[in-house]
Amino acid sequence: MIRVLLADDENLIRSALAQMLDLEDDLEVVAQAATGAEALAAALATRPDVAVLDLQMPDLDGIEVAAAIGRDLPGCGCLIVTSHGRPGYLKRALADGVRGFLPKTASAATLAQAVRLVHAGGRHVDPELAAEAIAAGDSPLTPREADVLEAAGDGAPVDEIARRVHLSAGTVRNYLSSVSAKLGTGNRHEAVATARRMGWI
Repeated sequence: MIRVLLADDENLIRSALAQMLDLEDDLEVVAQAATGAEALAAALATRPDVAVLDLQMPDLDGIEVAAAIGRDLPGCGCLIVTSHGRPGYLKRALADGVRGFLPKTASAATLAQAVRLVHAGGRHVDPELAAEAIAAGDSPLTPREADVLEAAGDGAPVDEIARRVHLSAGTVRNYLSSVSAKLGTGNRHEAVATARRMGWI
């Protein structure tokens, strides 16, 4: 029996996934969680074989949870299920040891098969997402540029962004100018939209 931890902040989706997986003879959902912190606690308490994690949860995202599980429970394979299948997220997930990545549009049979494959030590990545990730290439942004752009994501003024990232206003302007040039956008708002679409922030 493959023991599964399921984490998703949307109760309806989590319940539906649990019911679908429990229909499989060789799969058993042993724990459910609505946040990243709950998922980590449940993983340590139940020591599942596979963790099926939503990408976007209120506190820690699924990739952060997977990285922590990988450190604390190396025998547990992690699989991300998401409605935000952007190339940057897929690359980040794979770099952090995630072995499965599929969209929430996948069928129940596909999810069950992915859980089995991850448990067996294999990988399952949605083919369309993989193709998009290869076509998109790596992020052209440095980690610091990505931090500054993320801090600018809500349209805050430069002085506020500078306070958030502990830089001078002039340095923030230079970073935002550099980011816009790299992404070929006319302003920081377009740069934020482009970087989010690609999953780079």
